[in-house]
Amino acid sequence: MSGKTTTLAERPALGRWRRWRPDQQWEGYLFLLPSFIGFLVFTALPILGSLALSFMRWNLLTPPEFVGLANYTQLLNQDPIFRRVAFNTAYFIVTIVPLQLVLSLLLAVALNQPLRGIQVYRLIYFMPVVATIVAAALVFQWMFNRDFGIISAFIWKVGEWTGMPVSPPDWLNSTTWARPAVVILTLWKNVGFSMVIYLAGLQAIPKELYDAAHVDGANAWHRFRYITVPMVSPTTFFLAIILMIGAFQLFSEPYVMTRGGPAQATLTIVYYIYQNAFEFGRMGKAAAIAWVLFIFIFIFTYIQTRLQRRWVHYEAGEG
Repeated sequence: MSGKTTTLAERPALGRWRRWRPDQQWEGYLFLLPSFIGFLVFTALPILGSLALSFMRWNLLTPPEFVGLANYTQLLNQDPIFRRVAFNTAYFIVTIVPLQLVLSLLLAVALNQPLRGIQVYRLIYFMPVVATIVAAALVFQWMFNRDFGIISAFIWKVGEWTGMPVSPPDWLNSTTWARPAVVILTLWKNVGFSMVIYLAGLQAIPKELYDAAHVDGANAWHRFRYITVPMVSPTTFFLAIILMIGAFQLFSEPYVMTRGGPAQATLTIVYYIYQNAFEFGRMGKAAAIAWVLFIFIFIFTYIQTRLQRRWVHYEAGEG
C-alpha cells in the first residue's frame, strides 16, 4: 500500500462504526465475546428479570400476576418483620465493620515487625479465612453451648477463680446474646482477610517517614497516630466499603448458627429474602426486598465515597 498517510485529526468526521475496520480489531472483540455473553446471560438478564419480578405476585406454581408497587408498599408500610430484619442488619454493620477494621489494623501492625518466624504467625491468623463457614459455624455452636461449650466453661472457671457469682449466658437461645455470638464468629472468620490487605498497605509506607519521626522524638503512639493511620487511610476506605457491603449481605453465619432466631433476633435482610423466595414461595416480594437492599447499599456506598474526601489521604492527591 502506498500514498499519503493521514493523521487522526485530518480524517473526515465519520461515525464510530464507519471508522471500525473488521480486519483490524475483530480478534479482540472475538476474545471478549464469551465474557460478554456470560455477563449478559448470567448477570444482566437476571438483574432485569428480578426487577420485573418485583412488580409481580408469583409462587412458582401459578402464572405471575402483575401487582404494580404492591410488593414495595406492603414491605415498607405493613411488614413489621422487615423493620426487624433491617434493625438486625444495621446492628451487624455498626458492630462488625468498625471492630474488624480496628482488630485487623492492630493485628497487621503487630505482624509487620521484622521478627523471626513472622510468616508462620501470619499464616495462623489467616487460616480462618480459608475454613468453610458451615464447619466454623458448627464449631462455634458447640463453643457457645451453655452446658458444655468451652466459652461457658471458661466463664465458670473465671467465676471460681475470682469467687464471684459469674454465670455464662445462654448465647444462642437469648435474644440479647445471639447477635454478639454471630458478630464474634464473623470477626474470627474474616479478620485475617482484612489483616492481609492492611499488611500490603503498611509495607507501602516509606520507612524514611518513621526514621524522620523517630529523629524528631516521636514515640510509638505518635508514629502510629500521625503516620500509620493517615498513610493506610486509602486501605481503610477500601475495606470499609467492602466490609459494609458484606455486612449488608450477611447470611451464612446466622443461617447455620441460629436459623435467624431466637425470635428473629439474628434474621438479616438476605436471610429474609431467602425465606420469602424458597420457604414461603413469595418470589415477587423476595425480588422487591432484594432491590430495596440494593438501594440501601448504593446510598451508603455513595455517602462513604463522598465523605472519604475528608479523611482519606492519598500520597499524590489533594490531601
